[in-house]
Amino acid sequence: MALHLIKLCVGIATYEELVAWQKYRQKKDGVLRHITRMTPRRGDELLDGGSIYWVIKGLIQARQKLLELRPMTDSEGVAHCALILDPKLVRTQMHPRRAFQGWRYLKPEEAPRDLGKSKAAGKNEMPPEMRAELMALGLL
Repeated sequence: MALHLIKLCVGIATYEELVAWQKYRQKKDGVLRHITRMTPRRGDELLDGGSIYWVIKGLIQARQKLLELRPMTDSEGVAHCALILDPKLVRTQMHPRRAFQGWRYLKPEEAPRDLGKSKAAGKNEMPPEMRAELMALGLL
């Protein structure tokens, strides 16, 4: 069974901004990757269909399939891990998530569903700040 990662999308305010940033990085580097300090120990489970779920402004809003975990070293010789990502971003149902450092494992049963053409899609089109406020009030 696939395991997922969850990561804060620091410095990004909207889903559209994440799309633009990743297009820029992919064009510059030739491959879409996210560098982490630590290598996930459960790599086999992550690469068995796992994704990275992006938290934008306190809400999980998107995911990307993990393609590879590539060991690398920085200019100072420190070991890191490059998470090689599928360029296709998939919107998910928004789900609130508190801030945390680094990344965390996310069990498949805890992962939000992909956003499709369902009735829930209309709810997720409102601004993230408004959705978060309504969720905090128990109205969503």
